[in-house]
Amino acid sequence: MNSLDAELHRRLDALRAQGLHRELRRVDSPQGPCLQIAGRELINFSSNDYLGLANHPTLKAAAVRAVEQFGAGAGASRLVCGSLAPFHELEAALAAFKATEAALTFATGYATTLGTITALLGKDDLIITDKLIHASMVDAARLCSAKLRIFAHNDLNDLEAILKWATQSPRPLALGFRQILIVTESVFSMDGDHAPLREIVALKEKYGAWLMVDEAHATGLYGANRRGLAEALGVSDRIEIQMGTLGKALGASGGYVCGSRALIDFLVNRARSFIFSTAPVPAAAAAAAAGVQLVQSHEGKSRCEQLWHSVNIVGDDVRSLKSSSVENQRQLTSAATNDKSAIIPLIVGDENLAVATASALRERRFFVPAIRYPTVARGSARLRITLAATHTANHIAELTRVLRTLDLGLKTLD
Repeated sequence: MNSLDAELHRRLDALRAQGLHRELRRVDSPQGPCLQIAGRELINFSSNDYLGLANHPTLKAAAVRAVEQFGAGAGASRLVCGSLAPFHELEAALAAFKATEAALTFATGYATTLGTITALLGKDDLIITDKLIHASMVDAARLCSAKLRIFAHNDLNDLEAILKWATQSPRPLALGFRQILIVTESVFSMDGDHAPLREIVALKEKYGAWLMVDEAHATGLYGANRRGLAEALGVSDRIEIQMGTLGKALGASGGYVCGSRALIDFLVNRARSFIFSTAPVPAAAAAAAAGVQLVQSHEGKSRCEQLWHSVNIVGDDVRSLKSSSVENQRQLTSAATNDKSAIIPLIVGDENLAVATASALRERRFFVPAIRYPTVARGSARLRITLAATHTANHIAELTRVLRTLDLGLKTLD
């Protein structure tokens, strides 16, 4: 064994001891309410495919047509060998959907965040982020060279204190920040709670900041047109940078930014993760465009209503569960929020207990992987249950029954 492998084995052993080791689990079926894993059918409560579009016939047909017309690959980056029509059609559909002047798509949501933030900010700027933003935003904030300040999760007083410090503290004008960008998610990915977007918008306008909102877990689900939480709260037109992903409720893959024509033109010229990446496959763009259209259709509305019906049924029941183990008496809850969300986290706390609970669920035919550090803070490991429009009443009833009968300490509150 060479010295590299010896060191990596040591590190892997340390991860296993801490309950933080991960492994890939091969799936031999499409994404859906049920998965085929290791020759068994498991009921899937882990996916972000909230509307059940990932295996929808309309999206698959659009992908097939794109392959037949444009081939399997894009050839190079869109600025090098030309920009294929499916990307322009998708971006036009996204801009119309989000009611913005323009849109730009990236290969992944991670690349979207990294490219956008590092293009917009530099060493003379300030970025202010919610403590629980996605890892891609954390990395982008570190890479962009701007001064970084973090406000306590959804804490408006803390956010305003930072804004006051940035704009009112006495210092020579030459040392002032050129631009200030506030970054938050609208629906947070691990707890399912909502950002107070109306109040954040008011603060950014009061102090002259920009606002970037990640609608990854809200697009397709909230608002009269299902554009996202910003639409539901009536502040879409007051947010400079709306971003999200194409691989959750929209059923495909990739990321996007929607905003002004100037914003999109600037990102085309300065977003490194866009400029220096081979374009996604045309099939992904075509499938995403079909997903955008389907979300706005009568079927999309019906699927959304079915999802919220399931959320209402399972919410109270699942949130009433707690751990009865001696070591971990905390209540299993969704961060004490009543926000409507398809994400229902059961906080276990201990990483090894979370892994054991997930394993016990797999034995009972449920796929709900343990979420652990660094995805969440140490000591806040959880089972992150996500609901989809395609889950049946039997799926939900069986999940609740199984959670109540686990031998690892999950039981209803007395």
